[in-house]
Amino acid sequence: MSTLILQFLLLAAIVAAAGTALARAADAIADATGLGRLLVGSVLLAAATSLPELTVDVAAVRAGHADLAAGDLFGSSLMNLLILAGIDLCRRNGRKMLSREAASHALSATLAIAVTGLAGGAILTAGKLPAVTFCGIGGWSWAILVAYLLGARMLFIDQRISARLAAEEMPERRGMIWKPAAVFLAAAGVLVAAGPRLAATAAELADRSGLGGTFIGTTLVAVTTSLPELVASLAAVRLGAVDLAIGNTFGSNAFNMILFVPLDAAFPGSLFEAVSPAHAVTAFAVIVATAIAVLGQLYHAERRLPVVEPDALLMILVIGGAFALVFRLSS
Repeated sequence: MSTLILQFLLLAAIVAAAGTALARAADAIADATGLGRLLVGSVLLAAATSLPELTVDVAAVRAGHADLAAGDLFGSSLMNLLILAGIDLCRRNGRKMLSREAASHALSATLAIAVTGLAGGAILTAGKLPAVTFCGIGGWSWAILVAYLLGARMLFIDQRISARLAAEEMPERRGMIWKPAAVFLAAAGVLVAAGPRLAATAAELADRSGLGGTFIGTTLVAVTTSLPELVASLAAVRLGAVDLAIGNTFGSNAFNMILFVPLDAAFPGSLFEAVSPAHAVTAFAVIVATAIAVLGQLYHAERRLPVVEPDALLMILVIGGAFALVFRLSS
């Protein structure tokens, strides 16, 4: 058991190192291309830091651990929000993570709410509605994919004006994109390589612990596969790229949900029928916590409380309650 834990920690460290490289490269790409940190964080960095979820969960589904995969996706979204709330509580100066200064991220947060709601609805209605499949993928998965693509298009259009303003600097910076792009691809490759090993280790830990795939997927695997988001967000904040950190959180949560599409394709049968209904609790906790974050961003008051920030604290309480409830339902 100790050897298995050491292997798990080693893989987690590799993933964390790759996450740091991704954040620095993404910040350089945002400057070089003129696309802006919000768009790069919400789409490019979010997709890259979600690669562990993809590789881990495809391997888990093929091994028959559907609960582990679903728990990882929903649990990772909760972990990402926990990271966002924790950073907001710790930052006592500069731009605030959950304030009106970050209101431009409300669109990507709303997209995450929409696709997470579709995934939660799929779990609750699995087996109760006529099955609709196309190309081996269920109707709910297609709905999640279409909703994400439409939302990403809206996000791109919303940021197009900012991109045009930044485009004036592109001629002198265009040559700088190749180095960060190479670093970004290399770090993403490390995540892809480490993912399957991490899945096998997590599945074995789930079997030996006796807690089952639902709880382990929502906690242990989700913590590990959220390490890229954690490290990337911390690195982005240190660089002063707050937009990159916030965009990474909401963008990753939205991207996590479209990963149900390849998982549905890889799973023999209906994926949503095979997973525990307890995952709906995690899905709706993600929705509530994200809504609280959006309220914090849109609320006009900018004065911080002397001890804690209520919106961030409320997010943490919701997330903690969700983990406790999933543990109780999985026991």
